[in-house]
Amino acid sequence: MSGIRGMLALAAVVAATATHAQGFPSKTIRLISPFPPGGGNDTMCRTIQPKLSELLGQPVIVDNRGGANTIIGTEALAHAAPDGYTIELVPNVHAINPALYAKLPYDPIKDFTPITLVGESPQIVTVHPSLPARTINALLALARHRPGEVQYGSSGIGSVGQMAVVQLEQMTGTKFLHVPYRGTAPMLIDVINGQLMFTFASALGVMPHISSGRLRAIATTSAKRSPALPQVPTVAESVAGYSFILWYGVIAPAGVPQEVVRRLNTDIGKVLNDPGVRSSLAQQGVEASPTTAKEFGDLIASDLKKYALLVRQSGLKAQ
Repeated sequence: MSGIRGMLALAAVVAATATHAQGFPSKTIRLISPFPPGGGNDTMCRTIQPKLSELLGQPVIVDNRGGANTIIGTEALAHAAPDGYTIELVPNVHAINPALYAKLPYDPIKDFTPITLVGESPQIVTVHPSLPARTINALLALARHRPGEVQYGSSGIGSVGQMAVVQLEQMTGTKFLHVPYRGTAPMLIDVINGQLMFTFASALGVMPHISSGRLRAIATTSAKRSPALPQVPTVAESVAGYSFILWYGVIAPAGVPQEVVRRLNTDIGKVLNDPGVRSSLAQQGVEASPTTAKEFGDLIASDLKKYALLVRQSGLKAQ
């Protein structure tokens, strides 16, 4: 009898899950941004938020959980109910952290459900307008003249911005001085104020400051010039073979019903194919890039291996 009761209980759970998934969504959805307000990740969230809320028929609220190079926000997601009502927009730092930290409070694959890739963007190499270096070659020359003294800022240890500089250091034999912050927005304040010499930062974070003249773009990290900044050369035009792309994607806790995954994937895809949203992202240097859940999961798995190699070769460790 106990075996029959167990089977009946399991059937009841499966039926309840299916019913819940069919009624999704029926309440507010929380979209975690694992950074403070004002940076590129936060801007991306708020760009897709209104249209996503409209399509889902429920409010979507952005919950900023900054700190520890996205670990704080991502740990919160790992502990959330696997019902689709808590999701997170992560950058490819999600695939970098496992190589940096000996122990994470979650497994980057097993504890999450991939939903979709959202967009891809080059890092923009920006300097304070007073800095004499107006090209990547000039910046590299300055670093060779003053090894380990030319300061740059990033949104944290192991951030995409730092990793992009680490790759440049490896390819050119140069050394810069890294100053980590708890997010892009506070770091950019110090670049704008001239306390830092330069940064490799997301297009979403720096484009407004470039437009206002408070920062000067000297290069982009994509293989080809960015349509948003066609006059700005790529790093690869000075350092052959260099390329470093930032991606953003949506993940959910492990165990989210497939019906919910499909609904979120479909509606986020519709948001990213909306002409107004695509245009807004393009103006900010981001190419909308929706994928299937599997394709995004494969990208995460591939990048885990790629960044593990880069971190190992650089000897970089989280402090």
